[in-house]
Amino acid sequence: MSDAALPTVAEVRAAAEAVKAALDRHLAAVESRTGDDDPDVYTAFNELAAAAEEYDELLYDRYDEVTPFEIPTPEDGLPYTGPAEPAAFSVLIRRDYAVVEPARLIAQAERVVAHDREAELDQDGGTADAIGVLFGEYEPDEIASRAKDFGLEEGDSTLWIAASEELTEPGEWLSAPFTHIDPQDVMHRFDVSSVFDEEQDGEYVDEDAEDAEDEAAQPGLTPA
Repeated sequence: MSDAALPTVAEVRAAAEAVKAALDRHLAAVESRTGDDDPDVYTAFNELAAAAEEYDELLYDRYDEVTPFEIPTPEDGLPYTGPAEPAAFSVLIRRDYAVVEPARLIAQAERVVAHDREAELDQDGGTADAIGVLFGEYEPDEIASRAKDFGLEEGDSTLWIAASEELTEPGEWLSAPFTHIDPQDVMHRFDVSSVFDEEQDGEYVDEDAEDAEDEAAQPGLTPA
């Protein structure tokens, strides 16, 4: 970087002062918090993170020095800014599967049709129709626990618990059920992925994935 493009000493000092002010606001928000999920604390946290990141960048550009701050990135997830005491919540689940044995999948659907007069299997529907029959007969949890029996291979899965101020009216979101969730309303999420297993041997261990697996093993809970 040329000298002309370097931040000025004044700019670096101003960024340092911004960090100090953000620290004060964060401390004040923490001291006056109204609960574990106080939105004012999260706002102050975000402002502190932004100020620290700006200072870190200017300090490096001007003096080739860094700070000990660890700045959250979008990959770390957004902080929760929803209600401290939600009156309602939504559970959103995504599970990915690969169809590794189409013949087994179709055979399982044919068995359902053979014993259920209301079930129908279009002879030209192939695996798409078979999937509809199976998910119409079995709970998603049972399909998840018996994926291999249905010729499926599990991929990544995630479960989100998102807060809301009140329960929606019946049928209100049925036309577009997954488009109105603000990521910052997600109180908890549990992710399961083989990538976490691969990272067990390294420095990073995904605790949410382990928690999800523990909860999935308990009767009556939805596996994530």
